[in-house]
Amino acid sequence: MSATVSPDELRGLFLFEDLDEDQLAWLTRCGKVEEYPADGVICPQGEAAEFFYVLLDGEIVMTQNIRGHVMEVSRTSRPGTYGGAVQAYLGEKIEQRYQHSLLASRPSRMFALPARKFAHAVREWFPMATHLLEGVFFGMTTGRRVVDQVERLTALGRITAGLTHELNNPAAAAARAADELGERLLGAQAGLADLAAEGVDCTRLSELARLGPSLPRTGERRSPLEVGDAEDELGDWLEERGVPDAWELAPRLVAAGAGVEQAEEVERATGGHLPAAVRWFAEVLEVAQLQAEISEAMRRITNLLDSARQYSQLDRAGHRRTDLRELLDSTLTMLKRKIGPDVTVKTDYDPSLPPVPVFAAELNQVWTNMIVNALQAMGGAGTLTIRTSRENDHAVVEIGDTGPGIPAENLDRIFTPFFTTKAVGEGTGLGLDISWRVVVGRHGGVAVRWGAHVE
Repeated sequence: MSATVSPDELRGLFLFEDLDEDQLAWLTRCGKVEEYPADGVICPQGEAAEFFYVLLDGEIVMTQNIRGHVMEVSRTSRPGTYGGAVQAYLGEKIEQRYQHSLLASRPSRMFALPARKFAHAVREWFPMATHLLEGVFFGMTTGRRVVDQVERLTALGRITAGLTHELNNPAAAAARAADELGERLLGAQAGLADLAAEGVDCTRLSELARLGPSLPRTGERRSPLEVGDAEDELGDWLEERGVPDAWELAPRLVAAGAGVEQAEEVERATGGHLPAAVRWFAEVLEVAQLQAEISEAMRRITNLLDSARQYSQLDRAGHRRTDLRELLDSTLTMLKRKIGPDVTVKTDYDPSLPPVPVFAAELNQVWTNMIVNALQAMGGAGTLTIRTSRENDHAVVEIGDTGPGIPAENLDRIFTPFFTTKAVGEGTGLGLDISWRVVVGRHGGVAVRWGAHVE
């Protein structure tokens, strides 16, 4: 239903209160009043932007459909609130479509001004403001795109540096063990030649060779005091039997898991050839120990690479059912270098949570942003808590920290592009914006709780 509006009614709206009589009369002639019932659609998102709408009375709701998820952006009954073709002043520089939907939540009257008329009024009445608005719009759009790319590359750089550092430790350990392994193998061969030269027969050599694999493997780590006592006991035993370099051999044997009991078995197996047999036995045990060190280093490298592959999702489909625990654990692994020794990480994963359909690589970027923010907020000391749960048909991921929290006055702005509370040069203000767009745009919603105590 269409009607007209008087200049006096337009003058009473905050949007038009500074216009002169001629401008108000022009708006009255060019616009019209549209009435909408409750739940009536004023303008649907995505359609050609044909009208600029201003609320006269009633109540309207602005919503946005982001990849299938409809979000309520605002709800108001304040006369003068506007929406619709708000970017018509940009003309053909952009595609003119409604960027949001406007709905009447109860019977409402709207002043509808054709988009071309609105664009004409803005350019003619406020030429300087039009140039400024264009500059801000395109500048923010370009800046956001560039900084978004930089933010992602910076995050990639941090992850790459951390992965390189984490890979370096096991790689260096494997290289060191491999170099030493060659020396020990030569030593074991020389020891075997010495035993043969002393006349030890094949039967005794066979018994001696079987002693190494028969050593008990205990998972308990001994304290330095216990290791020292074991070395003293074995050193005394070897010295009493005239073994040269007894105090050099004892630590090597104890480190490999041998003690007096194993030394006695070596003595029984070789008769009177204990010195040469003990030296050979120590070399053989160290060979096995170095092989175990290399295997452990390779296992750590493999686990790191698996975490990197899980984190990047380069070999996976973009959208797939994924165990959120795997994504969170892989992100923690990639960020291990940034988690200081005074930060305690607590994970509380719901074991009943099934794999959920997600864009895994994008969510890993979200976890990274949230965890890095939490670590920075705690200043290197505190508790980082990561929890998963299920609410109805939704999977919930919570990331909490024991930092000072976000000031209450900033809560409404933390997802705003370029907003940051960090010092200049320390943050771009896009980390949470990117996270918001990924989660809201593709996966559901995001919420902030402030002041909650995290155990």
